[in-house]
Amino acid sequence: MTNIASKVETLMEAMPYLQKYAGKIVVIKYGGNAMINEELKDAVLHDVVMLKLLGLKPVLSHGGGPGINKMLETLNIPVEFIGGLRYTSEDIMRVVEMVLVGQVNTELVGFINKLGGKAVGLSGVSGDIYHCHKRSEELGFVGDIDYVDPTSILAMLDAGFIPVVAPVGTDGQGHTYNINGDTAAGKLASALGAEKLVLLTDIEGLCNDIKLRDVISYLNTGDVQMLKDRGTIAGGMIPKVDCCVQAIEEGVGSVHIIDGRKPHSILYEAFTDEGIGTTVGTERPSVGIK
Repeated sequence: MTNIASKVETLMEAMPYLQKYAGKIVVIKYGGNAMINEELKDAVLHDVVMLKLLGLKPVLSHGGGPGINKMLETLNIPVEFIGGLRYTSEDIMRVVEMVLVGQVNTELVGFINKLGGKAVGLSGVSGDIYHCHKRSEELGFVGDIDYVDPTSILAMLDAGFIPVVAPVGTDGQGHTYNINGDTAAGKLASALGAEKLVLLTDIEGLCNDIKLRDVISYLNTGDVQMLKDRGTIAGGMIPKVDCCVQAIEEGVGSVHIIDGRKPHSILYEAFTDEGIGTTVGTERPSVGIK
């Protein structure tokens, strides 16, 4: 009886969140360790299906960097970094498409369907979702997004499907480009008018000190530049935080950086009072900055 009472209490705690998010779009950026570990993958995709069953409209925006690196190594294609960014030749772009669209996207769609969801796989080329231009000649086929056309994704959502989107874009002239996964997810959330954007990472959230794992639980966007100057926001966290700030500025309801290594972290964030990780916003002062 105690176990049943606990389950009922949990449902009652979730009730205001279910009311708040019913029928709303939630964009989840899925990448990192949670994509490699089968147990975590199972938990993440169960969460996505659960969100759908609870009346939300989840959209899964995925990455696939480790898979790309592994395939490039297998094919003996050398990787060159320029200013910390990977040069994407035409050959590498073919590998990016093969892995992101042909492998990762298809696997995720199949997994969600196996769990009882109805998923549809899309790349940013589909319906000209991510219309891009080449960032620079030096970086090759790395794209910056000009605009997002969400028409095809909205059609999928209205038809009851869970869209699964790969971060590959097009310039409309037959060329395809590799897009930063966090940037793509943020722009997609903005274009869809999402209520929530969730970025899954391989750490607990944005930390003051990565060694201490002391998480900044709430980050006011006004403190971002100061934390960049300090070096607190650095490396791969820069595009993550930048996409969070831009999403907030473009009308996304709430943005969260959470630990994808924790099973069911998406549900913890969405339906509990405590929440986890770092919430980015403008509503109150930052909490946890040292």
